[in-house]
Amino acid sequence: MTSSLATPPLSDDQLAPVRRLLAGATAEQRQWLSGYVAGYQAATETRAAIPAAAAAPVAKLPLTVLYASESGNAEALALNVRKVAGRGGFAAKVLDMADVTPADLVGTANLLVIASTWGEGDPPQRAEAFHAALMAADAPHYEKLHYAVLALGDRAYARFCEIGRQFDARFADLGARRIADLVECDLDYKKTAADWTEATLRTLAERAEPAAAVIHVDFARPAAVEAADDAPRVANAEIVEHINLNGSRSDRTTCHIALSLAGSGLTYQPGDAIGFMPRNDPALVEDVLHVTGLLADAGMRDALTQQLDITTLTRAQVGAYARLTGAAALRAIAADDTRIADFLRDRQVIDLLEAAPHALSAAQLTALLRPLPPRLYSAASSQLAVGEEVHLLVARIGWESHGRARHGVASTDLTERRRVGDTLPITVKANPHFRLPADGAAPVIMIGPGTGVAPFRAFLQEREASGARGSNWLFFGARRFTHDFLYQLEWQDWLQSGVLSRIDLAFSRDQREKVYVQHRMWQARRDLYAWLRDGAFLYVCGDAKAMAKDVHAMLLAIIADQTGKDTDAAVAELRALQRAGRYLRDVY
Repeated sequence: MTSSLATPPLSDDQLAPVRRLLAGATAEQRQWLSGYVAGYQAATETRAAIPAAAAAPVAKLPLTVLYASESGNAEALALNVRKVAGRGGFAAKVLDMADVTPADLVGTANLLVIASTWGEGDPPQRAEAFHAALMAADAPHYEKLHYAVLALGDRAYARFCEIGRQFDARFADLGARRIADLVECDLDYKKTAADWTEATLRTLAERAEPAAAVIHVDFARPAAVEAADDAPRVANAEIVEHINLNGSRSDRTTCHIALSLAGSGLTYQPGDAIGFMPRNDPALVEDVLHVTGLLADAGMRDALTQQLDITTLTRAQVGAYARLTGAAALRAIAADDTRIADFLRDRQVIDLLEAAPHALSAAQLTALLRPLPPRLYSAASSQLAVGEEVHLLVARIGWESHGRARHGVASTDLTERRRVGDTLPITVKANPHFRLPADGAAPVIMIGPGTGVAPFRAFLQEREASGARGSNWLFFGARRFTHDFLYQLEWQDWLQSGVLSRIDLAFSRDQREKVYVQHRMWQARRDLYAWLRDGAFLYVCGDAKAMAKDVHAMLLAIIADQTGKDTDAAVAELRALQRAGRYLRDVY
């Protein structure tokens, strides 16, 4: 065995002073040094075995993500921000404006707001109460709050991103400190939202106190570029039924379309929507190709048919096309608020192209157009009742303006160009804020004229199949009893069996004076309010521009009439129903 002295674990430079020390030391000194080395070794080994005291936990940087959502996009973005922020070391939470008041935010340090705009500059319905309270004169102040706002909107509307703009300005007015400029998103919002998430989280991390446990990660790709929601499952569903429910003498076409989900793995609940990507009108595609000189471009024809929006016209497109073509008349229109508003009214992309015909390259035309958005239709069935199918109720939309016939993109595609045996690539869009009550004994009031009745057919199928004991009351409206009473036999069967407790009908064209569902509500106001007083859940589905507003106004009038309260008190009572999840709307 080799001696340890022959191969010492020390270098010559380390050994030299040791040898000099030992060479001049006495026997007693050498003995003492031997003991010292042994003691030192034992002491250092003991210290190494004792664990170091645990470092005091460091608080993570708090972050609140507040959203106002109508279709679910803002909510999905908020959840994604929380996920990305959590990986970055933030203590992040997500709040729905429907569940909080402005006073609840007092004391919040860091706030990211994601807000959609609904229609012509309105807040999402679930955010109406929060919005009104924040804009009120007695709104709280937020001197300690740091915030940023992401606004979602649609440039087809004149008041693009209006609600996000209002929130951004109002928080500043109330003393909060803006940490980033307002960012506005159009329909193709995901990349813009990802960039905003990356930038705002980095800004918050950089300004955090040193004690805050923010992990300094790179918030850039791939973390922040996740889809706002997980990519939805797409499945090809075969059309197994395609039936026009209107009578032969009706001026409407409303189709019941049954899709097979066999083997797709897709599931849905009553209240959910089915999404699909429509195809543009082939004749309109040819008109666009002709006026731009691209008739020979097969690739462009495919893109215009399946990928690009050739109907919706925006102010930005008018300005861009004016610059591209040099058309002085269009430049003058784009620069004048009154003239551009008038030009956009009931016109489409083809009208812009024909106003100043100009040969375009495929790249120029593609840059001018927006992506074709998917369309959503409420499921008109319950899987408990129909199994591996989903049913849709689709009304064809058509009108004339500026000398041209117009057609709804998705509605015409589904009702006119699709047939039994065709397949549709579809997805399921969950709608957790439009669900039947968990308690099957709770009474339900459903207001759904026209195709707005679709989810209520699903509701009744579900209530019947599940054995729910709660009473069900339907308000339905259409033009004529004889020709437009959608699913008439089913409602009558449910009335006879007792699944449907009551139905009130409004056929607007069957008498001289038009009668709508809100008029039937007023006639039944005593019973309607009694149902609400006894815990009924009230649902509204259908047109947002007229019907939903008229129904809402009638509900306020009924509450005031039945309680003797003034308008403000009626508004407060209806908002209380909304906060309790007993007044739910799915309007479009």
